[in-house]
Amino acid sequence: MKSTSAIPLVSIVIPAYNEEALIENNVALLYSYLETLGNSYTWELIIVNDGSSDRTAVLADGLAEQHANLKVYHHITNRNLGHAMRTGFNKSKGDYVIVLDIDLSYSPEHIGRMLSEAITLDADMVIASPYMKGGKNTAVPRLRLLLSKTVNFIMRKASGLKIYTFTGMVRTYKGDFIRSTNTKSSTFDIMSELVFKAHILRAKVVEIPAHLDWSAQRELGKVRTSGLRIIRGIFNGLVNSFIFRPYIFFWLLGLFIFLISIYIIVWIFVNTYLQYPMTAELTQGFENRFSLAVSEVYNQRPYSFVVGGISLIISIQIMSLGFISLQKKRYFDELFHLNSRILRTKSTISLSENNEKNI
Repeated sequence: MKSTSAIPLVSIVIPAYNEEALIENNVALLYSYLETLGNSYTWELIIVNDGSSDRTAVLADGLAEQHANLKVYHHITNRNLGHAMRTGFNKSKGDYVIVLDIDLSYSPEHIGRMLSEAITLDADMVIASPYMKGGKNTAVPRLRLLLSKTVNFIMRKASGLKIYTFTGMVRTYKGDFIRSTNTKSSTFDIMSELVFKAHILRAKVVEIPAHLDWSAQRELGKVRTSGLRIIRGIFNGLVNSFIFRPYIFFWLLGLFIFLISIYIIVWIFVNTYLQYPMTAELTQGFENRFSLAVSEVYNQRPYSFVVGGISLIISIQIMSLGFISLQKKRYFDELFHLNSRILRTKSTISLSENNEKNI
């Protein structure tokens, strides 16, 4: 049940898939850190076993027997990170919800820092960012780090948002905000989707410098990067960048082709102007002389007329698609606002009903 006291209830959501090698040790480390925060918060830990094929489920259930505030939810099959996070969000009851990676590549100390920032700034989302100023990366494979930085750079430029880590999983959310935000992605793309929808809802999103440390993963010999995943990661990054401001891509491409067409058309007019005086001996009258000058230029460069005309038409069509996408995005924003308001109202009613039953 959601906290009604002055002490916030914090839900820590931990997706887990085939993590038998580290789940017990890392949950113990997490509890040790939470004890250092004293009585500032009350806690509930939610482990979502996402269809693991090893002993993760058994070990997680064993941990739940040891800790009264630890709950475990199981997916029968692996449904990917997006579904695991949604399960955790839906089952959470906290005033704040934190998503943490079970490998503790972001140390537990980030929890206190994110919560402090969320409360101080009244933020709806706090992102632990290793890519902003003050952030740090340790033992991350170079190719993996290059991919991640490139994708996040593209997203930052495409969205126009001053966010450096769109793909980071370790975040703190206001409970009401995350439980009333409808998401669709079933993969890691849910990270950028949440930032995108937070932007639509005009939610307050802040970042804090973070330390991403893969030293423990290297010791365990865990490999998370492959050629196929790298290619897919780049593609997904470009697609996710597109959803923030799709019209910009159409306008930039359309403008580029338009400038090419204008260059060709200007070249045609300049050469027609230069040919015009030479037609004085051949015919009289402006219309006849101008037509003759144009025909001379066409005989010299016929493909210029074809390329110039076609590129002009294409550029106008592409920029028109930009205006259509802008209109559709505004419709989507309005519908998403309405949907989120309905979900928030339902959540409030459900909470009130539960409180009345408990009374």
